[in-house]
Amino acid sequence: MTKLTIVANIIAKEDKIDLVKAELLKLIDITRAEEGCINYDLHQDNTNPAHFLFFENWTSRELWQQHMGNQHLTDYMAATDGCIEQFILSEMSQIA
Repeated sequence: MTKLTIVANIIAKEDKIDLVKAELLKLIDITRAEEGCINYDLHQDNTNPAHFLFFENWTSRELWQQHMGNQHLTDYMAATDGCIEQFILSEMSQIA
């Protein structure tokens, strides 16, 4: 299979921005060290600080799915329960 690109848009509740950001930052180093992770980049919108975006590339969908089942993501979900206004995840393939 070809490389998989993930774009994840996370909108934090206004009063939970700092908490969500801190929890997202905890994911960076551990995820970047995972098998199959090419890049795992977190962005924050310049005009809407509640909007975070992960831009990720993985060598395969299987390894990304393995990542999704890891404990650090379970811990993130528990820590941010009730703090997220919206979450949109897109699985994409580069075409050019």
